Amino acid sequence: MRLLVTGGAGFIGSHYVRTLLGGGFGEERDPHTRVTVLDLLTYAGNRAGLPARHPRMDFVRGDVCDLPLLLALLPGHDAVLHFAAESHVDRSIAPDTAPEFVRTNVLGTQTLLDACLRTGVARVVHVSTDEVYGSIGRGAWTEDQPVAPRSPYAASKAAADLFALACHHTHGLDVTVTRGCNTYGPYQHPEKLVPCFVTRLLQGRELPLYGDGGNVREWLHVDDHCRAVHRVLHHGRAGEIYHVGGGTPRTNRALTGELLRLCGADWSSVRRVPDRKGHDRRYALDATKIRTELGHAPHTAFDRGLADTVAWYRDHTDWWKEAAYR
Repeated sequence: MRLLVTGGAGFIGSHYVRTLLGGGFGEERDPHTRVTVLDLLTYAGNRAGLPARHPRMDFVRGDVCDLPLLLALLPGHDAVLHFAAESHVDRSIAPDTAPEFVRTNVLGTQTLLDACLRTGVARVVHVSTDEVYGSIGRGAWTEDQPVAPRSPYAASKAAADLFALACHHTHGLDVTVTRGCNTYGPYQHPEKLVPCFVTRLLQGRELPLYGDGGNVREWLHVDDHCRAVHRVLHHGRAGEIYHVGGGTPRTNRALTGELLRLCGADWSSVRRVPDRKGHDRRYALDATKIRTELGHAPHTAFDRGLADTVAWYRDHTDWWKEAAYR
């Protein structure tokens, strides 16, 4: 099998590639699978997260919006895993960076789908987010819930999802969409909450906690997220959406408390800051479908995964300091 992984130098994409090439997907591993990583290496892409000079990996620095590049690159590939995206909500709110989200997430996805149709690629897994649903007061979203995004980032991902699903229904392309919850783990850029807070604490700096800290998110270790995507690649049904939930909800305040404890700090390190514009209060995914249809469930207990993640950042100071200033 030959896979194209877009955004394969990013946080989740690079973990997928490392795990696949390391034989980490259990019974579905294929020692003959080849991987082509396509990544533009923006500030959030980093080749240090990929195995150096692996014999079954090719790296191409390029833009997912570049149709001629995709048309030249895709022939011979059996499937595409589409991780490439602008993903930081705060950056999507800023007027000078918001257009990048439309370009990469919407135009990039449509360009990729068009290239797959033209070159005969048989299978596409489009990796998305729970943020496309907006905010939910109680209960949990199922896959048939209409999208109702409330941030520019979420709107761009919702549009990309709809283009992907429309490509299946209109053209018959074998496309499946995954929607995952907040993901954490090693090699995540320090702009995101967990590495941001950990690296600040390791430097003796204050933590900026939005509003009252009561916003609720589900948390999922990156290894569990990648196992789910791999399971969907091999067993997911065309035209379907699968939720990748963590089943571990935490308020931002509670998560902050756990990070303080793991880093040996206290609440004197926390500074309350004005809430983010349009900050969704609560996300929650019903992951029954992926569990019952595909047999996937998270393996990494949140307490252990978070402790391991803090230890990784403590042991890899050079990596996150370099990443923060790319």
